[in-house]
Amino acid sequence: MQLDLPLLIFYVGFAAILIFRIPIAFGMLATATVYMLAAGVDIGLVAEKVLTNLFSVFIIIAVPLFVFTAKVMNTGKVTDMVFDFANGLVGRFQGGLGHVNVVASIIFSGMTGSAVADASGLGLMEIEAMRKRGYDDGFSCAITAASATIGPIFPPSIPMIFYAMLSGASIGALFMGGMIPGLLIGVALMIYIAIIAQKRNYPRGLDVTLRIFLMTSLKALPALFTPVILLGGIYSGVVTPTEAGALAGFYAIIVAMLVYRLMGVKQLYEVTVDTVKTTGTLSLIVGAAFTFSFVVAREQIPQAVGSFLLTITENKYMLLLLINVLFLLLGMFIDTSTIMLVFIPMVLPLVNSLGIDLTHFGVMIVLNMMIGLSTPPFGMLLFIVSGISGTPLGTVIKESLPMVFVLIIVLFLITYIPEIVLFLPQMFGQ
Repeated sequence: MQLDLPLLIFYVGFAAILIFRIPIAFGMLATATVYMLAAGVDIGLVAEKVLTNLFSVFIIIAVPLFVFTAKVMNTGKVTDMVFDFANGLVGRFQGGLGHVNVVASIIFSGMTGSAVADASGLGLMEIEAMRKRGYDDGFSCAITAASATIGPIFPPSIPMIFYAMLSGASIGALFMGGMIPGLLIGVALMIYIAIIAQKRNYPRGLDVTLRIFLMTSLKALPALFTPVILLGGIYSGVVTPTEAGALAGFYAIIVAMLVYRLMGVKQLYEVTVDTVKTTGTLSLIVGAAFTFSFVVAREQIPQAVGSFLLTITENKYMLLLLINVLFLLLGMFIDTSTIMLVFIPMVLPLVNSLGIDLTHFGVMIVLNMMIGLSTPPFGMLLFIVSGISGTPLGTVIKESLPMVFVLIIVLFLITYIPEIVLFLPQMFGQ
């Protein structure tokens, strides 16, 4: 790979996107366009290939469907039911509301597949409840951000859909592969909460009688049934992951409008419009990424990246360590969509050449990116919980760092013990 003028323009343009934080879709399109003009590439041909790729990847249709489901669940206040159920389940322990925070995130992740939806939907309710019971604001915000990372790990998962689109991995295997790691993250965070609660003497939650717990559970049952319908439909073969997204959206409407009667026609219209806007943004980013990937492939950048890493070490486990460190550093400064759509295609050829299972690598790299969402200086979840609670960002960051360390421990466990990810997919033949 020679550093000629078009490639130099490409590198400088990409650096400018990162340094000046230019909107990623416009930045990638502008950089790729200038490169192609300098290289004498027919832009019309590239546009044709991009559109062909975009409309032939049917699995991407699932993304707006899961986005719609998440927005309906938040607007319909289904989060209240999830929180009440989790409170009845684990709220009575010391540091109970911290445990409730984690359990509610696990349940909610089975409905939406989005860390941002978890933090912005359940977040304010969880932080306010913890604040009233005497928990430190920084701790309340940090555990809300950290537990929200479970959203895209436990199925369904919007980032895993994008990864499946890029890698060709089975979306069913990815969803199933995220189950045990998602639960493992929850257990690790709850152990940390128990230690801190003991150290800081955080209060126990109120004891809930069996009668009240059963009533709460019964009330929450329609919402709790969402992941059962979703995953049961996929793994029974009744529906594809894309069809499951439509099924989840339809079921969310029924639950929010007819069962709980917490959302009307006006709110449904607003959610639909909001989903269309989000879908438009995502489509622009994906289309721009295809254009960017065309340049990356034309200049054989993935091969160059692979060759560079192999000059450092040819040991598969050391390369996994290098990839993890690289993506953790990227996650501290760059948003998830950029990492997913730009950098993952650069390492996939190396992953394939080393014989690393694509399902294992996919779950590993999605968790890696989710840790980035909770890591300073630009972790989006930190900004969300700070904004909705009014807590200074510095206070949130200080409390979040030990939790990031806990998440990194889980990351390295699933990196070097692939069976944690692959056990369920292999058991069920995914």
